[in-house]
Amino acid sequence: MANKKAAFKSLRQDKKKHIRNKAVISELRTLTKKARTLIISKDREEADNALKNLESRLTRAAKNNTIRKNNASRRISRLRAQWAKIESKA
Repeated sequence: MANKKAAFKSLRQDKKKHIRNKAVISELRTLTKKARTLIISKDREEADNALKNLESRLTRAAKNNTIRKNNASRRISRLRAQWAKIESKA
């Protein structure tokens, strides 16, 4: 347990950040699932909008250090690759 005032403050801040980060990560998971299902269903317009929204959220999360920059880039790249694969078959 923390003994100093600064350590208690740090613990309080960490709890707040943890709750905020958890919410963002949960939202990213939801958006990723939605984008994947739309890509598989081949609904082009909806999938494209979902991908753009997800890219925006991933970039923002990486900028705020909720997730790492390379993690965001990798996720975007893989989803775009899936999208391109579906597009080339159509």
